[in-house]
Amino acid sequence: MMADFPGYLRNCLHKGKLAVLAILVSGGIVLQILACALYNNWWPMLTVLMYVLLPMPLMFLAGSDGYSLLSESDNGWVNATKFLTGASAIGSVAIPAILKHAGVIGWGALLMELSSYFIFLLAILFYIRMNDDDDYNFV
Repeated sequence: MMADFPGYLRNCLHKGKLAVLAILVSGGIVLQILACALYNNWWPMLTVLMYVLLPMPLMFLAGSDGYSLLSESDNGWVNATKFLTGASAIGSVAIPAILKHAGVIGWGALLMELSSYFIFLLAILFYIRMNDDDDYNFV
């Protein structure tokens, strides 16, 4: 479908996709910081640790075979990658919930933290979808 468009229009659409991706990530970061700054409580920044740890198993253990994560595998490294990535993703939701349960943060900070998580998740899904397009593959 993209091949039918003129070159200048395809280039504009690619830049628009990158702009949407940048806006999503920036919005997630802003919500993360606002959850801490508005309520004068910086404990929700613990979630950033999980955001940093989330891609590490994918980068170090999965290698270039990212599609093996979506299929059944007997490879121990792929299974470890799936487990560690899932644990980090659950931890990104669990940390704010535990902080709220312990009375450390309020409902507003919890909602901002969770909305930040879902915006980051949307950005990751958008990035994966963007990389599946044939126009972005330069190999």
